[in-house]
Amino acid sequence: MFDPIVALAGLLVGFVVGLTGMGGGALMTPILVLLFHFEPLVAVSSDIVAAFVMKPVGGAVHWRRGTGHRGLVLWLMLGSIPAAFAGVLLLRSFGSEQVIQSVVKNALGVALLVVACGLIVRPLLQRQVRDEPPAPLAVARVRTLIIGVIGGLVVGITSVGSGSLMIVMLLILYPRMRLSQMVGTDLVQAIPLVGSAALAHLIFGDFHFSLTASILVGSIPGVFVGARFSSRAPDYVIRPALIVVLTASALKLLGVGTLLVGVVAALMTLGAVAFSVTLGHRAARKRLLAAEREASAPMLSNGGG
Repeated sequence: MFDPIVALAGLLVGFVVGLTGMGGGALMTPILVLLFHFEPLVAVSSDIVAAFVMKPVGGAVHWRRGTGHRGLVLWLMLGSIPAAFAGVLLLRSFGSEQVIQSVVKNALGVALLVVACGLIVRPLLQRQVRDEPPAPLAVARVRTLIIGVIGGLVVGITSVGSGSLMIVMLLILYPRMRLSQMVGTDLVQAIPLVGSAALAHLIFGDFHFSLTASILVGSIPGVFVGARFSSRAPDYVIRPALIVVLTASALKLLGVGTLLVGVVAALMTLGAVAFSVTLGHRAARKRLLAAEREASAPMLSNGGG
């Protein structure tokens, strides 16, 4: 049956996705497992089918604009499409349902830790992209293919990685690639990648139509609302908060005790607050200095006249 509480969670996750551009699987899947107590395979299967419905929206925009690099998209697809399908088959090869659920849960926990680390290093890599002048891109075919294989396997098993993990790997391999082109490439290649994983989960996974429908009812409007606020969202507040949430979710999925998870989350929250306050103070000082320069500019021009 349709679940309005899941739809509300989908609305919140969609808003964060629209706000930050990160993949929704890193948030929705652990919510389904930890808060709503769905079996890990049910959560992964249903969430990835929902993601396949939503992915073409952003990918189509970038394809029409030509921001996706077609050579990169091709070699990523050659690795990710079969790997995503194979990831689901790999799960089924473990045999018993209990083992499969345990593998999915642990793999999801590891994937969330990797995504949290990616949120930390991504701004550093993006700064390098902004600082370097654009240059003709030579496609490293084998290494790009390997990125596709790794990303496809992770998405097939956990539903996480098509938007959060793969773009970090692309930033590492192609540090001088324009950021808009990298985002476009990632979004375009994610459509067939998620499509392959969704097909495999429909056939071999544990897909629940009502759960997917509940996710979509909330997440679609959430993405649109979040995207409208994305330009005004303070990254120095949102990113640390996401890192804390993802890390705590990962530790819980990996079986770490609630008390230890709470201690780690509390310490990380204190660090995140200190970090956000420091960056917020710096941003306020920059705005103040810029305003003072703008105010003094007419006075200087009048004095010179």
